[in-house]
Amino acid sequence: MRLSRAARPPAPVRAALDLERGERTLAHAPTRGGSHVIATSLALHLPTPEGGFTRVPWERIDQASWKDGWLHVHETSGGPEHHVRLTEPGSVPETVRERVTSTVAVTHQARLPGGGTVRVAGRRPAAGGEVHWTFVFEHGADPSDPGLRAQAEQILEDLRRQTGL
Repeated sequence: MRLSRAARPPAPVRAALDLERGERTLAHAPTRGGSHVIATSLALHLPTPEGGFTRVPWERIDQASWKDGWLHVHETSGGPEHHVRLTEPGSVPETVRERVTSTVAVTHQARLPGGGTVRVAGRRPAAGGEVHWTFVFEHGADPSDPGLRAQAEQILEDLRRQTGL
């Protein structure tokens, strides 16, 4: 199905995007700063202060939320957080939620013997391919502690064995 002209971002925005072959626009929304947020089949494209875009593949988004006109995006593995004010969100919030959720192959939360918890997530890229694994240390667990990291790695190995991923 071909997107209608109204569903396409403005020409200057399209020209600034660096889309991969076969990547197509699913939704877009103007930002308060005059740019756009673009949700594609493979990634979320967020505006940069320099006028370009940061490409965040769906499998690299740990969580995203929509509140009071702001789109909040948290990347996996301690990556950056992005906060963008949308003036007319359209279907961007729903598209982001659906796309991020669709990458999740498995999640598992476990208590660490040394204290705290770790959330292990396996995400499959939208274009297909190998599952990417991430850890999110929560509730006082120090991600830089090599002992906790080793415990998390063991939890991951057990999870991979159980799921076959």
